[in-house]
Amino acid sequence: MCVNITGDMRSSQKVVIDTNILVAATRNRRGPSYALVQKIRLGELVMCCSPALFLEYEDVLMRPSQLAASGLQVSDIDAILGELAGLIEPVSIHYQWRPQLRDPSDEMVLEAAVNAQAKAIVTYNLRDFRPAQRFGIFVLNPHQTFLRFNLNIFHGVQS
Repeated sequence: MCVNITGDMRSSQKVVIDTNILVAATRNRRGPSYALVQKIRLGELVMCCSPALFLEYEDVLMRPSQLAASGLQVSDIDAILGELAGLIEPVSIHYQWRPQLRDPSDEMVLEAAVNAQAKAIVTYNLRDFRPAQRFGIFVLNPHQTFLRFNLNIFHGVQS
């Protein structure tokens, strides 16, 4: 029997990223959110995402106010989303658990995490996602994610 050690390790490090993490990553290339996205790009974490959540990423990142704050162009966001689309593990929503959270717009993040059997939701809204713990899902900010998954912490990577 052949065991795929890398595949086994990757499957144990599935995360769902809240939109606020991608917003922060596009605004600050030296911050922990950007560093986390780099870990996803390097395959050290598996980013899981449902179609609805991916559409939210696109909607928020393409807003004129977000483009102005990030200093990026629509073509830059298209490139970022295109790369993420190639990296994510797609999640089909088989079960909806609503309502679990105070903010109905956060429900799709929790549903993606539960359906993907993700280990964590990465967000800056830790309090809003506390109910995820009922499903055995950690709720972490980027820094806590580095610690939880024993990732080398680095900031300011330009690529």
